Amino acid sequence: MDDDELLFKGLKVLDVGSWIAGPVAATMLADRGAEVLKIEAPVIGDGYRNYALLSFTPNADTNYTWAMDARNKRSLALNLKTEEGMQILKRLIAECDVYVTNQPLPLRRQLKLGYDDIKGLNDRMIYASLTPYGEQGPDADNEAFDLVAYWSRSGLMDKVRPPGSEPVQALAGMGDHPTAVALYASIVTGLLRRERSGKGSMVHTSLLANGVWSASCLAQARFANADFSSMPSSQRLTSALYRTKDDRWIQLSMVRTAEAIDRLLVAMDAVELLVDERFATLELRVANSEAFTQELRDIFATRTSAEWLQILKVENELPIERVAQFDDLIDDPHLKLNGMVSSPVDDVGIDYIINDPVNTGGVARVGAKKAPGIGEHSDEVLAELGFSIADIQSLRDKGVV
Repeated sequence: MDDDELLFKGLKVLDVGSWIAGPVAATMLADRGAEVLKIEAPVIGDGYRNYALLSFTPNADTNYTWAMDARNKRSLALNLKTEEGMQILKRLIAECDVYVTNQPLPLRRQLKLGYDDIKGLNDRMIYASLTPYGEQGPDADNEAFDLVAYWSRSGLMDKVRPPGSEPVQALAGMGDHPTAVALYASIVTGLLRRERSGKGSMVHTSLLANGVWSASCLAQARFANADFSSMPSSQRLTSALYRTKDDRWIQLSMVRTAEAIDRLLVAMDAVELLVDERFATLELRVANSEAFTQELRDIFATRTSAEWLQILKVENELPIERVAQFDDLIDDPHLKLNGMVSSPVDDVGIDYIINDPVNTGGVARVGAKKAPGIGEHSDEVLAELGFSIADIQSLRDKGVV
């Protein structure tokens, strides 16, 4: 790989955060050549290190979430509750290009690590702030994960469910990872502004902002005082999902027009439904949608999902899809061909690592290297700052590192 293609080579980034949304924005910079130093508490480190080890997560021989989201970084274990630890951090801030944090706002005020507190140390620094609910407002100081701020507070949790059913939880990290992309975009925009003005700035986003953005096709309707009662009820021309013989699901969401449904029925060898007087017109199909849906359900249950994909998608080019399971991703050719996953550079016990979805021509990625252990690079980083071996041991003895 030509290092000149690494857009952020030489960029110094401090990852002063935990879990996913903030730190993963730093990971995205590291993937493109930035020198990212993760600041963690001694001994306990980032709590996200333990996520894949919890009893309710899939079991594996490797710490897969940490390998994915903390790759390509160094780790400095630093006790920010000590004066010496804070002085070391301030020396690092003075030299950094980007400072990424999702520390709760009250903690930042306590430690004096808000933007106004530290911008005087480095007027070219991009201070990237991630919060649950935004920088201002009555809940700004509250802590929350994406299941609450992104999924629930935005309205997504209420709308993404069948009519009459209870709201459901989102997958862990489902809001964090897209929010990390938004924070990355904010950082890159800040870097472009710095390139033009020579000045650093604060950039920020929140889990709530990204949740509302994800829900915006409906959320914007509310801000337009739209009449939600005009939306179609749960009654549809057909159901969107059908169970197959092998207990999988076929999705028909894109089969919408009368012409497309006619093509579907012919492909399914169900031409008798075309002449059934109950379904003779589009209006009658809507009026008798429950009966029409049941007829289709009975037919779909006669073949496997693979057979229906061959008949409907391949042979008749209908816009249908099988509802994928995670097992299906392993053999999906699009993931490897399009760089959605790639082999790690280091042996981390995983064949493929998931990449972020940002792709730019002429900009290379370094490839996934081993995620750091807690304080794995503490001695190395401190030596770079001019600390002697004796100094480092003294700091360790005092619990600073």
